[in-house]
Amino acid sequence: MMEKNKTNLLNEKQSNNKKQSYWNPYLAGVLLGATLLVSFLVLGAGLGASSGLARLAATIKGCCFTISDDAYFGRFGSSPMTYYLVFMIFGVFFGGLFSSVLAGRAELTMEKGRGVSSKSRAWYALGGGVLVGYASRLAGGCTSGQALTGGSMLLTGSLLFMIFCFAGGYGFAWFVRRQWDV
Repeated sequence: MMEKNKTNLLNEKQSNNKKQSYWNPYLAGVLLGATLLVSFLVLGAGLGASSGLARLAATIKGCCFTISDDAYFGRFGSSPMTYYLVFMIFGVFFGGLFSSVLAGRAELTMEKGRGVSSKSRAWYALGGGVLVGYASRLAGGCTSGQALTGGSMLLTGSLLFMIFCFAGGYGFAWFVRRQWDV
């Protein structure tokens, strides 16, 4: 029994040594700020994600239906994929994937507590994602657009949004905490 525990500890230590540590959060914040500054200087606009996803959805819908008559998707024009935020979404996805592979952290897992099944966790994540996506389009922007772009311009609405976003998340956590090990 003792030998088995030593072997397990050794394997766990070797596995942990393969993974590199996370980036320094201050360095990552400075680089994100620099990216936002370059976006303002080069494109004349800030960062966000919901507009890019809406245009991706318009392209998918356009494969099956005509979107020019659509009240929502029709305003994106005949080639919605040429919008700069569409490229940002792909860059974020592939950049994150590349970074995780380099750091030895690329693995397909589902993080959840012992109190919830994988199927339930997947449904919660899908429901939350749909709700946030709908709300961001209803509000005319997503949290990254509000926090990064609006916050960098010191817009009162964006700063208030972030305060209430954190307060709402903290308050709602009480209702979903049973899903996680505390």
